[in-house]
Amino acid sequence: MTDLADLASVGRDTRRGGYSRHGFDSVELELRTWFEEEAGRRGLDVERDRNGNLWAWWGAPGPDAVITGSHLDSVPGGGAFDGPLGVVSALQAVDLLQAKGFRPAKPFAIVVFVEEEGGRFGVACLGSRLLSGAITPEAACRLTDADGVSFGEAARAAGYDPALMGRDPVALQRIGRFVELHVEQGRGLEVPVGVASSILAHGRWRFSFRGEGNHAGATLIEDRRDPMIPAAQLVVAARRAATAGARATVGRLVPNPGGTNVIASSVDVWLDARAGDDARTREVVAEITGAARSAAADEGCAVEVTEESYGDTVHFDPALRDELAGVLGGVPALPTGAGHDAGILAAHVPTAMLFVRNPTGVSHAPEEYSSPEDCAAGVVALASTLEHLAR
Repeated sequence: MTDLADLASVGRDTRRGGYSRHGFDSVELELRTWFEEEAGRRGLDVERDRNGNLWAWWGAPGPDAVITGSHLDSVPGGGAFDGPLGVVSALQAVDLLQAKGFRPAKPFAIVVFVEEEGGRFGVACLGSRLLSGAITPEAACRLTDADGVSFGEAARAAGYDPALMGRDPVALQRIGRFVELHVEQGRGLEVPVGVASSILAHGRWRFSFRGEGNHAGATLIEDRRDPMIPAAQLVVAARRAATAGARATVGRLVPNPGGTNVIASSVDVWLDARAGDDARTREVVAEITGAARSAAADEGCAVEVTEESYGDTVHFDPALRDELAGVLGGVPALPTGAGHDAGILAAHVPTAMLFVRNPTGVSHAPEEYSSPEDCAAGVVALASTLEHLAR
């Protein structure tokens, strides 16, 4: 039987720890090939859609399909469970169903979405956003990675035509119900498995500070226009603004030119902000933006703020949530602060999520963990869910 350990050697990041697997890079392409082979062993027919997503069909594709799956990419230096657990669990659930002689009465598929984390091109859930029309193909294909390679160029190199990308009503209309299994990314579960109730409103913003590059030793403090100063104050402002359940994080800061003895000429800072609803999220970002503009002006610098992605609060289909909770014996429902492809699809089709317990609450880091027993419980829960929906 396929196991998460089968992927343990693929994409290890020796510098950061954990795994670095990004959309259309050599590691993610290796994992995609692995998935196609594993699906084929189970008699599933793999279809590549025009946006880079993989669909493994158990039987013929068709309307009112039951779809499960997740993603194979990671954040830089991420854990072993975020994404792949949902894909491996889906394959294992098919194993359980096939072993008992079950055959779905409805069309059924496992999907693998491309670039869910946004770790390479900066915008999360690109595969599901393109599929659903939440991002235009022109905007997606212009996104670039740290080496200047665009998403469109990477997709073309992987065998996809960027000119054909975009909203896919045929694929979208096939989905009757979508269920994504995922490791829980907090400490909200006290039992092995739960269901999701909602996702916090969240987005990413880039703050581009511009000052004057100069010599670190020869330039007096009073003569400097150092963009690192307002950039540093933005980090503090983010922590200050994150109150009443809101979250604001600076996880990436890039100075140019980046020399130890050089005053930076520019600094780009990325802010991740999340809160319970749109109004509160916007309020947090406005407070941080005001502090950044004030700090930039004090230092004689300029700042440009760009919203790179945003998603309002997601409330998963309550009827489907309650139906699945009942099928699983009354498991708890809980909100999450983490974004998912299921959250993108929720605006278009009935969508649900199953969470597998994470005892430490650590995620997006090498220490991310779920016990073998809880992972096995997740597979059983997913199999029961799929059997219920597809009969």
